[in-house]
Amino acid sequence: MEQKQRIRLVVKPALFILALVPLAFLVYRALNNDLGANPIETINRYTGDWVLRFLLLTLAVTPLRRLTGWNALLRYRRMLGLFAFFYACLHFLSYAWLDQYFVLADIVKDVAKRPYITVGFACFLMLIPLAATSTNAMIRRLGARRWQALHRLVYLIGAGGIVHFLWLVKSDLREPLIYGAILTLLLGFRLWRRARREPGVVAATVRQALP
Repeated sequence: MEQKQRIRLVVKPALFILALVPLAFLVYRALNNDLGANPIETINRYTGDWVLRFLLLTLAVTPLRRLTGWNALLRYRRMLGLFAFFYACLHFLSYAWLDQYFVLADIVKDVAKRPYITVGFACFLMLIPLAATSTNAMIRRLGARRWQALHRLVYLIGAGGIVHFLWLVKSDLREPLIYGAILTLLLGFRLWRRARREPGVVAATVRQALP
């Protein structure tokens, strides 16, 4: 038991530091004028990439736990999810500050006018209640069932983030399609697990989804 405690005391701070490395690298590049010809676009794309990566890492925790039997992974899922929200805040801040100069009217007009920004902004708004209810106290207050139902939004957010990315890049679709394939695998694993537990429920859900 003491050994497990010691491992936890090492792993959690190490994971926290590793999750900040992308931000540190971005700051390093900025200080060395290494953000390319369009620094604002570079910052937007970079922070957006890390939102998707942390979302996918968060969603990968349960399948990895199921496949490896390492239940301790669940202790780090919350931190990964909060870092996804942290980078989402940086992504939105880079847009609102560097691109729109905090002019609310311009932001509202841009969100309404450009579909990829509309989708991205909607995903950011959906992340807020997930981050706000990530504490043990909120889990107890909501109840496990309602909390789980709310946090299933993460799949919708992940899909929306990939659509946001696809509509943004327009031509070179390789990276967003890779993210999409990973999300599909993770969602497929969840459905497969559920089908093994509740075959009738899943079959009915599939039939309802068919035209």
